[in-house]
Amino acid sequence: MTMAGDKKFDCIIVGLGGQGSIFASGVLGETALREGFEVISAETHGMAQRGGTVEVHVRIGSSFGPLIPLRSADAIVGMEPAECLRFARYLSPEGTAILNTHVVPAAGSNYPPVANLIKALSASCGRVIAYDATRLALEAGHPQTLNVALLGTLSHLLPFSTLEDVLIEYVPKKALEANVRAFKLGQKYSKRNLSSSHL
Repeated sequence: MTMAGDKKFDCIIVGLGGQGSIFASGVLGETALREGFEVISAETHGMAQRGGTVEVHVRIGSSFGPLIPLRSADAIVGMEPAECLRFARYLSPEGTAILNTHVVPAAGSNYPPVANLIKALSASCGRVIAYDATRLALEAGHPQTLNVALLGTLSHLLPFSTLEDVLIEYVPKKALEANVRAFKLGQKYSKRNLSSSHL
């Protein structure tokens, strides 16, 4: 983790189309800009508008290009377990993986056990924070707030004080209550489990 030291932080947000990876990266990037950091990002989309892979690189305080080099990311936020592992090659050995353990229904019967994915992730980085963010989102009031729950968890790795304020500006009023609740639940979860690995 480098944010507290030389004020740099590289993060990859990955998921499937429709899970909100781009929204989460937008909130994160805007927050960093408002707090005085240089931000550069790059995103790629899978073949399908919904269901294809979405990968976003967010570089905060970096003077280099938008793509994070392999084995150097400070964090990866995975909206979907297998996608998180697929991009784990970018994580630094000291990095943190924040993982939604909920498997999408269309994953199929050959999907590997999530416990195996977590074990593989743990072998490639410093810490894994894994929990069912979809369940947390449902508790907050809407399943599509899973990205915001994970963003709440990520917030504890960053020195930002305005992340929730930016989120409130970005979210439509009709969805505001559920999103703020999801963010706070994600924060609460990480505060409880930041020193441990998985659920």
